Amino acid sequence: MKTRLTLRLMLTALFSLLPMLALAADAPAPKEGVDYEVIPDGKPFAPAKGKVEVAEVFSYACVHCAHFEPILQAWKRKQGPAVQLVQVPAALSSSWIPYARAYYAAELAGALGKTHAAVFDALHKDGALPLHNVSVDELVAFYAGHGVDRTRFNTLLRGPEVDARLEKARAFAIASGVRGTPTLIVNGKYRITGGNSYDDVLRITDWLVARERGAGK
Repeated sequence: MKTRLTLRLMLTALFSLLPMLALAADAPAPKEGVDYEVIPDGKPFAPAKGKVEVAEVFSYACVHCAHFEPILQAWKRKQGPAVQLVQVPAALSSSWIPYARAYYAAELAGALGKTHAAVFDALHKDGALPLHNVSVDELVAFYAGHGVDRTRFNTLLRGPEVDARLEKARAFAIASGVRGTPTLIVNGKYRITGGNSYDDVLRITDWLVARERGAGK
């Protein structure tokens, strides 16, 4: 009796997976030149031994990045220790640079965990921050309102450490051929260019991550 019950449960579980397996089988393998581009001499932004890097070049001022953010974070939570998500603020537009600087100042202050999503919300939900021409004082006041030390954040925002990180981010985006945001780059080698939805973009990403993990074995 116990054996039959166990078999019945196993069959039920298998049949429940069949629709997902069918969908996976129907999904075509991503194609170079359509779904992704190979980056000549590409390198990861922040390489870590034994990890496949997925870098997102984003801007707080980009509404598409705001919509993608919760989906990307949900994807991140499903990844194992061999996959590392690195977010790289775009510094390709003068109106985006203040928010890119704020990202790195918050990172240096150890405050990204409590401010990252809040900045997206302030720009695209409640209008607490302006999309363009944000001032240093506005940024300092906003981050102070989220528990970041005002004086330290102000110093970091204007400091050389942020300058250096911003230049690294800008150079990475240019070398990777980034033309818009959000853009995902797998292990510095592949720039995602296809996908009919955010989920489809992540499907292509997963395929390339698996390819890189296989190559590393």
